[in-house]
Amino acid sequence: MPPTPLDPSLFATHQLTLLTHEHETSLAQTTTLTSTLSPKVLQTRGLALLNLTLLNTRTGLGGKTVLELGPDPALTSKDEDGTAGLGEHGIRVGDLCGVVAQPRGGERKAEKKEAEGKGVRGVVTRVRRGEIWVALDAEREGKDDERVPGEGGERVWLLKLDNSAPHNRLTHTMTLLSSLPSSQRTPLVDVLLGSSSPSPVPPALTDPSPSPLLEPLNPSQRQAVYHALSSREISIIHGPPGTGKTQTLIVLIQLLLQENQRVLVCGPSNISVDNLVERLGSALKEDNKKVPMIRLGHPARLLRGVLNYSLEVLSRSSDAADILSDVRSELDAKTKSLSKTRSGRERKAVYAELKILRKEFREREKRVVGDLVKEAKVVFSTLHGAGGSALAHEAFDVLVIDEAAQALEAQCWVPVLIVGKTKGGVGRMVLAGDDKQLGPTIMSTGSGGSKKEGVKKDKKGKENGTAIKAEALATNGATEVLESLTVTDTKDNKLPSLETTLFTRLLALHGPSIKTLLNIQYRMHANISAFPSAALYNNELRPHPSVASRLLTELPYEVAETEDTIAPLVFLDTQGGDFPESREDDDASATARGKFRGMLAESKLNPNEAALVAAHVARLVDAGVKEEGIGVVTPYNAQLGVLAGLLKERFPEVELGSVDGFQGREKEAIVLSLVRSNAEGEVGFLGEERRLNVAMTRPKRHLCVVGDSETVSRGSKFLMAWMEFLEEKADLRYPDLSILDQ
Repeated sequence: MPPTPLDPSLFATHQLTLLTHEHETSLAQTTTLTSTLSPKVLQTRGLALLNLTLLNTRTGLGGKTVLELGPDPALTSKDEDGTAGLGEHGIRVGDLCGVVAQPRGGERKAEKKEAEGKGVRGVVTRVRRGEIWVALDAEREGKDDERVPGEGGERVWLLKLDNSAPHNRLTHTMTLLSSLPSSQRTPLVDVLLGSSSPSPVPPALTDPSPSPLLEPLNPSQRQAVYHALSSREISIIHGPPGTGKTQTLIVLIQLLLQENQRVLVCGPSNISVDNLVERLGSALKEDNKKVPMIRLGHPARLLRGVLNYSLEVLSRSSDAADILSDVRSELDAKTKSLSKTRSGRERKAVYAELKILRKEFREREKRVVGDLVKEAKVVFSTLHGAGGSALAHEAFDVLVIDEAAQALEAQCWVPVLIVGKTKGGVGRMVLAGDDKQLGPTIMSTGSGGSKKEGVKKDKKGKENGTAIKAEALATNGATEVLESLTVTDTKDNKLPSLETTLFTRLLALHGPSIKTLLNIQYRMHANISAFPSAALYNNELRPHPSVASRLLTELPYEVAETEDTIAPLVFLDTQGGDFPESREDDDASATARGKFRGMLAESKLNPNEAALVAAHVARLVDAGVKEEGIGVVTPYNAQLGVLAGLLKERFPEVELGSVDGFQGREKEAIVLSLVRSNAEGEVGFLGEERRLNVAMTRPKRHLCVVGDSETVSRGSKFLMAWMEFLEEKADLRYPDLSILDQ
């Protein structure tokens, strides 16, 4: 039966509504925080940095002005080496920030507002102990004769801002799709819309002389590579935790290059893309192969290990670098001369010269960048970044999207519709990811129309399965994770919500024939992987023999044999009421949790359970397990605050994190704090299967679950099955309060 086509106009229009609502929700949250909290509180929340002065200005990529800022020495104590440090703050490389003149305490409200209006925007490019650099977004057209904040010697402050550029790119993409004529649809677009079915992939044949690149791969990985090489439109690689998805993609890209295919590699985040850049770069070096590859994106947002593939480094080291260096030097000299220029007329003249020089620099740089991109056989970019001007006239044979199950569908359409619009765009697509782990983070609470508040409950007081789970927390603050809802239009066509990714929609649309499951995992002990394999992967996920029975005692350093280190799976069942949960705002010490606090007032915590976690970590460390090999994970940011107070000073190398923040990570040992313990049996968003899948698949050799089975088992059939599994297969212990006094 042919798939039901998706009307591109209806779909795109609905996505535009949802995306706009999502963007407005994010802006409203930021506006509320910045307008109601003082600068000092914003700094403690990680959203601002105060008392800075302008140290220097220089010219960066694109002729942009870079402000070098540092702490005001009059207000900052110096370290032992005489350097004034920035202190604790939450500003990171890649953050979009405003640089604003810091209002004096005696200024009136109107004067403060006027000062803030004279700020500039930019991206943080460097953060060191005593300085922070910000590359301004663009020339301040019409304001070149005005001083930038700090240029007159006054103090300035940085404020994190919402970045509207990704939203604008998605809006543009969906607008293109809504009016895309059928005559301009490629076979790939027709398959994505369901207007046609994917071309069948012939059965794999045994190659008498297989490529040496395939030798390290297991049968399911080889099948995934074969399917991706043979498909004409779409291929999906389903990679559960620890199954070698990245290695499979690297081999696939290398084989595509051998076939003289040009490849565009994208992902929803910079980290997802940079990981592939590093791995491919290392693989090509091992084979002594030189393949022109380039990483698009702001250098401030890239990992240090991939900078050699960035436009900034390549444009400085290429044969064409000389045509940029002289203009760059002149720009730097003119910019520095501004600090010595006092009269308004002279400053205006310098700014006029800067404007001409910047224009010349951009024109020259555009030619250099264009040449670099044309020569590249592999181009790496975030999904959003692929919609930039650098790829507007470039065609690719294959588009590879990693972590596709974490991307909004609109993001995946960016490279399909914008890349190479005049040259056929991309020919076919490979999606890689796992829809059984966390999807894209959604902050809004509805479909763009009526806003739904909180969690609906049925007559028995239990959470409705289709209600919004409003307790979810990401590592950067409060978010609300929704179930995959569908909205029905007037023609009874079901339109996907933001939570429905292209990865899952295509599987539902075209069936399993477009997918290959990687079924051998190389991370977890067999006892740890058994439940997620049975509950989420149809018992198809199997441990490789090399990891199936390994324990903490078999680490490459000495670890004593204890009841903890010889047990791959431990369950500390706190049922009985001695370990009750509480709300963050019920705890008097909540204000002291610093950067580990979430923005959601009703985040849950469980101090007694946290003490059990700390005691278990102490036992592992005492047995010889290195701190850096241990991770402590919980779904609730408020609990992170309690755990930080118990563990950070005593075990500084033990990593603490939310479940969301640990996706894609792994540790030798994981201690998981479930938090929820109440008489009503309410579990909140702990009932989200994908979130728990992430939590229980992070460890290699040891997983300790701490929680109340009586409460948790009442949350869902999935949770009941998990509790029953732990009671049967884990080293089951029933701690009491007396253990906390030991």
